[in-house]
This record gives sequence, C-alpha cells and structure tokens, in this order.
Amino acid sequence: MFNSDLRRRLGWPAVAAAELSEHSQAEDSLWLRVFVQALVTVGIIATDVAAGTWNSLWAIPLSIVGASWSWFSRRRRNIPVKFGIAIGMVLGLAMFLGRLASQADDSRVMLTELLIQLQVLHSFDLPRRKDLGYSSVIGIILLGVAATLSQTTIFGVFLLAFLAIALPVLVLDYRSRLGLIALRFKSLGLSAKQLGLVLLGVVGLGLLIFAITPRLPGYQLRNLPVSAPVEFKGEFDGQNVINPGYVRSGAGQVKGNGQSENAVFDPNFYYGFNSEINQNLRGAMQPKLIMRVRSQAAGFWRVLAFDQYTGRGWRLSRNQKTEVLKRASWSYQFNVPSLTQVAASKEVIQTYTIVAEFSNLIPALDEPKQLFFPTQEVALDPEGGLRSPVPLTDGLTYSVISDVPYRDRSQLGKASTQYSKITRSLYLQLPAQIRDRIRQQTEALLAKAGRPLTNPYEKALYLGQALKQQYTLQPELPPLAADADLVESFLFEFKGGYADHFASALTVMLRSIGIPARLATGLGTGEFNPFTGLYEVKNTDAHALTEVFFPGNGWYAFDPIPGHPLIPPSVEIDQTFSVLRQFWDWVAGWLPSPVTGALAGVFASLETAIAKFLGLFSGGLAGVLTAVVLAAGLAGLIWLGWVSWQAWRYQRWLHRLAPMERIYRQMLDWLATRGLHKRPAQTPLEYARYIRKTTPATWTEVVTEISQTYVNWRYGGQQPNLPQLQAQLRTLQSVQLQQPWIKLRSRFQRRPQKRF
Repeated sequence: MFNSDLRRRLGWPAVAAAELSEHSQAEDSLWLRVFVQALVTVGIIATDVAAGTWNSLWAIPLSIVGASWSWFSRRRRNIPVKFGIAIGMVLGLAMFLGRLASQADDSRVMLTELLIQLQVLHSFDLPRRKDLGYSSVIGIILLGVAATLSQTTIFGVFLLAFLAIALPVLVLDYRSRLGLIALRFKSLGLSAKQLGLVLLGVVGLGLLIFAITPRLPGYQLRNLPVSAPVEFKGEFDGQNVINPGYVRSGAGQVKGNGQSENAVFDPNFYYGFNSEINQNLRGAMQPKLIMRVRSQAAGFWRVLAFDQYTGRGWRLSRNQKTEVLKRASWSYQFNVPSLTQVAASKEVIQTYTIVAEFSNLIPALDEPKQLFFPTQEVALDPEGGLRSPVPLTDGLTYSVISDVPYRDRSQLGKASTQYSKITRSLYLQLPAQIRDRIRQQTEALLAKAGRPLTNPYEKALYLGQALKQQYTLQPELPPLAADADLVESFLFEFKGGYADHFASALTVMLRSIGIPARLATGLGTGEFNPFTGLYEVKNTDAHALTEVFFPGNGWYAFDPIPGHPLIPPSVEIDQTFSVLRQFWDWVAGWLPSPVTGALAGVFASLETAIAKFLGLFSGGLAGVLTAVVLAAGLAGLIWLGWVSWQAWRYQRWLHRLAPMERIYRQMLDWLATRGLHKRPAQTPLEYARYIRKTTPATWTEVVTEISQTYVNWRYGGQQPNLPQLQAQLRTLQSVQLQQPWIKLRSRFQRRPQKRF
C-alpha cells in the first residue's frame, strides 16, 4: 500500500501485481543509496592513495552511473543487466587469475582491484536494502586494505570521512527498516550536532581501545609484503657496496674497493654504509626521511659491521668472502644462514618501505633468518650484513624475519672467555703503536669503578657509561693530522669527538683488554607514529655502535654515544602492552622534562610492582596463596575507595541543592534503597499515594508531609519548616521494616488483573 501511494505521488506508472510482489522489498530511501555510494567512493580513493596509484579512479564515476541506474530500475527485473553482470564477473575473475599466475606483485593490491571491479558491476543491480548492505561491506573491506597499505597519517582523513558517512548510513538503514522513508534532506531526522558528538565519541573510544589492547605474540599476524620484482642485468658477486653519497672529486661512486680516504661525503647520505669508512670526514647531514618500518619490536636497524680498525676508520677485511644467496622463481623468500650461535631469542617480523634513495645495503634487525626481497639474488657478508644487486629506491618494500636474542644480563655475565683462534685474530686486532697506551687508559677507567669487574659484560657496560660521562660530543672537531690515530686523539687530545667516534673508542678499548668487539653501523629506531604504527626513520638516525661477542650467546650491542641509551632498544620478555608504551613515549616527547620524569617514575614503580606480583605465581604454593591474598586485599581496597568516592560525590551533590530539595531527595534515595523507586513519570503526590498503598501508616505520614511541603515550596513559593522536616526524615530513616515484604506487596499491587 505504501509503495502504491509513493508511486502515485511521484507520478510513476503502475506495475503488474506479480512484479510488484517480487520487488516489494525494493529500497526506496534515496538518501541511504547516496550515503552508501559515498562510503564506496571513500574506500576506492583510500586504497588508491595508500597504494600510491590511481588505477581505480575510473571506478568512481562508473559506479555512480550504476547506482543511478539501480535507483531508477529498482522495481524492474533487469534480466539482461544481471546476465551482463554475471559475464563481467567471470571475465574479471579470469583476468585476476591470469595476473596472479604471471606476476608476483602484492596480492592485496590485485585482490583490491578485483573487488573494485566487482563492486562496479554490482552497482548496476541494487534493488534491495541488503544489496546496499553488500556495497557497505565492500567499502569497509576497501578501507581495511587501505589501512594495511597506508604508511602515513593521511589515512586518518579517510577513516574520519568514512566514519562520518557511516553514522548516517546506520541511522537511515534503521529508519528504512521502520518504514520511515525521507524524501527530503530536511526530513532525515539527523542532527549534525548529535552525529558530531557520536563521531567524536567513537574516535576517542577507538583510540583508547587501540592503545590498551594487549599485543599477545600468539595473535600476531604475519604480513610479509614485497614490491614488484626488480630486474638486474649482469653478474652479481655481492662484493660491491653502492652508496650514492660517496663521490671522489665531485663525481663517481666508491664501490667497495676500500679507497675512501679522499672522498667527499654528500650531506644527504650516511658515510658509514660502505665496505670501508673514513671517520676523519667532516660535515653534518641534512634531515630527510628515508624509510618507514613496521615491526613487532623496536630495534637498531643494522646494516653493516666492520672487523678491522685502520687508525682512521674501519674496514670489512673479508669482503671478498661475501656469499650470494638465491631464491626460487615462484617465491620471494631467501633463507639466510646463521653465522653465530645465538641463545634464547624471539622471532620478530619487520616490513621496510624505502621512501628515498638508499644504498644497496639491506637494513634488518640482528640475526635475520628469512628475507622476502624482490630480486633473484642477494648477498650475505661475513659479518651478517645483507646486500642487494641494486640500490634501494623510493617505493621498494621488503620484509625480514629475525631471531632477535634476548638480553639476559646474568647469563651474559657467566659467558666463557675462551675465544677461538679466528675470533681472536679478527676481533682483537689493533695497531701495535697504540695498543699499550689504549690498554693503560682502559684499565685506569676500570679501576675507578669502585668494585672489581670480573666479566666482559660488566666491563663493557662500565666503559660505555664512562665514555658518556667523561667525554663530550664535539661537532666542530677539526680534521686529524696525517699521522694521528682516531681513537688515540679522541681519548687523549680532544677528550671527545663526533658521535661515531665514541663507538670506535669503546670498540678499540675493549679489544685492548682482550674482549672481542666490532663496529656496527645502521639506523636508530626512528620516531614511532602511533597513528600509523610505523617507525619513521631519517638519515640522521644513522650511527655506529659497538658489538661485543659472548661465546655461546652471540653478539650484543652497546651504544656509548651521549644522549643514546647504553643498551639499544631490543626485544623484551613481555611486550603485551607495547603499543601503549610506544604511545606514551610519543606523548612524553611533547611534555616538559620535569613532568615526564615524574610520570616516568610513577610508571616505573607500577611496572616493578606488577612484575613482583606476577613473579609470586612462580613461587610455589606459598607464592600463589600470597598473590591471592594480596589480590583480594587490593580488590577490597579498590571497592572501599570506590564506595567512599561515590558517597563523597553524593554528599557534594546534595550540598549544592536547596535545603528543601535536599530533604526530598534524601527521602527518595532512602526509599529507593528499600525497593520503592519513584518512576520519572510520577509526580511527587502520585508517588506519595503509591507509598500509602505499599507501606504501613508509620511511613505514610512522613512521606506525605515531606512530599506535600516540597510541592508547596517548589510550585507555590511557601517557606517550609526545615528543622521539623529534618527531624521527620531522621525518624523515617530510623524505621526498620521487612524489605522483602515491601517488595512482594509492591509487585503484587502493580500486577495487572487478567481480563477474560
């Protein structure tokens, strides 16, 4: 009947009864269709922007045409159109399978393009509300794919736009189910203010849930995206290191041949990414974003390590022993052989996206075991560095799975000091002319520890901290003389130097006292963006640190640069609330230092207390009982505090009321605790009559008098006798009555009588 009236008002021709019956569920809400189409449009644009392409923009006008056709044809059978849609879907699936078989691109992008093609075809046949629901789901899927592809906060704009459109869609869908079809925008029943408040609440709640949601290792999904295949022509031996920043006499690249003494370094590129580095170079880098990293743990994105100290810098002495690794033609996966024995470790998955020109060295967390890279070959140098046949360019994406070792201080302190012959020959090497002087200075620093340091781990910690405290960063350090040694000048002449000079000094000092060490270069963690979940790494995050070898455990890094943590970020035993910690680190960067220090102290105390409490459960039966008692006591204290706070709020609220209203509210609240609640629709006198029917006479007089006096005061302006009313209220509150009897009688008298 409603459809007939609507067609008559719009001047549409009548339809056959059979056709009307078949299409009686046709959706007549034009605005619902408009907003659903807007959802799909936002999803299409979001995926294109996230993927950095414009391959799907054609679908927007075509889907709008299809949606318009569906509106005007929603009551027709449209058999030819449906037949054409079926053929188009089959062709689209065939094209997708062909691309999937012939190309090794990111399957998410190809699946998204297939879904958009299906949505365009689907838009030509949207007669019913559930068909619009399918389109809404497609929009949600497209937005989800865009979320996995996006690496910038621009996705937040599309997310907010999607939510702002989705809220009216939900309202209009509900109204349509009730049969409330609005023909004009003014009659939609939507308040912009209300929708804005709901949107703000949804966004705020979503951010809170995202921050506090535990990240359990068992639920972490493996997402290993890789760029399209990169072709390399020629023979790849893995020995060349291509750093665009190294030039000689204004042109030419230094490709791993070790001749960098006369090089001039480009301020856009870090000098430490080469098979030999000269730390006598001077200059500062200009900050530039070079890559974004999605990782299950923060860390030092390691690039290279050096075993030979030259007096002016470092060299990879076994560069000619670099091994070339090959992958299968049907898979991007390279299996990386382990070069050292590692103790307990944690698997960490990382995905890197290069956004600026980089060298052909492949950053990764320490101890990579699987690399997913778009070339047919990569190389592994003897110090664990990975290399590509071609420089890493803007837009290249690859993934790494690393077994990052845990850092157990007590276990490392017990590590053996019996080193193999090859370890001593490679990682204890020093120029003879500086060895004795460096050793004496190192032993003098260790003597100031105030206690005997008996193992290499404690010595490395102490020396790293001593360098931070007793030597200074000197950005204006003049170049060294032709016959000067870098570390010797750092320790005795300048009392400091560039940031990387600290790492060289610590490495040489450890070698001088018989502890194997090497210099490693890479990129610091970078700045974590809590809105994208990515670490944004700049060229200025590149620096060197010291790696120390512990037999049976592997290599562990120490960072002696002032302003850096001595222990670089790495995996922890528990990272359940890692996102919350990262979000706090981001917030702390905007707060004043005193505030940050105070809050950090509070959080550290809470973390220690929680760790001790959880440790009780591993202390046997006594520990478990102690933990249970503490938990029960803490719960009781929390409950008592909550009750006290509620009582304080209640008293504070009463204090702000007028005296007469305060007495009346206290009476209502006391009666409510006895099961006699006042309904919002009841007037004070109606409630008093209800009390007379359900309670004894001892209550009736007091309730009636207080209620009548309240009405006279509120609506008649009469001044009450407050002392008398307060006395009556106290009398009422002192009466003891059988509460179950009141509830039973109240329910009995409220029960409606049956009609026969």
